[in-house]
Amino acid sequence: MNTYAPALMTDQYELTMVSAALQDGTADRQCVFEVFARRLSSGRRYGVVAGPGRLVELIGNFRFGPAEIDFLRGAGIVDETTARWLADYRFTGDIDGYAEGELFFPGSPILTVSGTFAECVVLETLILSVLNHDSAIASAAARMVTAARGRPIIEMGSRRTHEDSAIAAARAAYLAGFASTSNLAAGARYGIPTTGTSAHAFTLLHDDEPAAFASQVAALGKNTTLLVDTYDIGQGIRNAIAVAGPDLRAVRIDSGDLSVLAQHSRELLDSLGATETKIVVSGDMDEYAIATLAAEPVDMYGAGTAVVTGSGAPTAGLVYKLVEVEGRPVVKRSENKATVGGRKTAVRRHKPTGTATEEIIVSQGVPDHAANDRLLQRSFVAGGEVVELPTLQESREHLRQGLISIPWEGLKLSAGDPAIPVTIVPTS
Repeated sequence: MNTYAPALMTDQYELTMVSAALQDGTADRQCVFEVFARRLSSGRRYGVVAGPGRLVELIGNFRFGPAEIDFLRGAGIVDETTARWLADYRFTGDIDGYAEGELFFPGSPILTVSGTFAECVVLETLILSVLNHDSAIASAAARMVTAARGRPIIEMGSRRTHEDSAIAAARAAYLAGFASTSNLAAGARYGIPTTGTSAHAFTLLHDDEPAAFASQVAALGKNTTLLVDTYDIGQGIRNAIAVAGPDLRAVRIDSGDLSVLAQHSRELLDSLGATETKIVVSGDMDEYAIATLAAEPVDMYGAGTAVVTGSGAPTAGLVYKLVEVEGRPVVKRSENKATVGGRKTAVRRHKPTGTATEEIIVSQGVPDHAANDRLLQRSFVAGGEVVELPTLQESREHLRQGLISIPWEGLKLSAGDPAIPVTIVPTS
């Protein structure tokens, strides 16, 4: 089986445009493309930018090698002129955008890509693939973190998505404030703390539950988490404490009425002297399920399917549109899909207390801004060279501060208007 480079993330229609533009002489026109969302996902009051840290690395390595060129030639997708252009492809333009971990709203110019038409348009699918996926995950995960009210959440969704998406999802969830992941590849690649416990299969493997627990404790020590709901939860907890003692780190419950079970489990653990043993709950956790457990004696959550699928919004709805050609604003006038022409600059205004009040977006200019305002775009790539980017930890803190800055109504899980209003000032 042939293995092709990431450059074949390009859609065929992008190469169709490149071929035609090379032929008619417009391929080298200086252009500006922007990534933005026309609207937020249903019910959401903010979005979270995630993926620029992955994206710039992918763009830096975006190449069409001999195998890719041979495939495109053989399939009749490109002519010889286009094949030669692709063989020499290197992105030489500029990329600016909202910092990873920044909040975004309808119309926010999340990413601005400047360069020749051909070198920018060929990146469209890659850019949207990364940003739509990662931002969807981070936006959902941030809501879960808010609902958890400071209790840690483990990302456990690798088995519910594509193997590569699982790694990206773990990164996006950690950016949003998750405490750890069960995905070891994400831990190795991005330095994310990893954690995990056994599954029901391990208990079923053994002759009885105490034997399974004894085996796990013998291998991992008492600083482990025992899964207690394979048979009867109450007896499972008794077996866990009998085997590990009252200083067992945690028990996990993965099914049933978690609100009731958490209360009963806490009472039982306390009666057995295991007052410091934590309770971890998992099983179809989303932001709403987490919120319903806010008053219960739960110490940690495990979220899987909901987080890696964006909790019902698997894409952030981002689009990539041409807004400027040779310094001239261009617009799309299609019904319900109209765009505002010209390169945008954005500023977020704040009260002296730090609370965000408004986002102002100006076309072909810079918004007026005062001491409490913050310009939102930063450089990612300049002249084809990657600019030093914040670390994942720094981006994680950036998002935490951003969520603190929005009015409390913006953190509600119920549907409502964007957390802050957005004003777009078109070019005059």
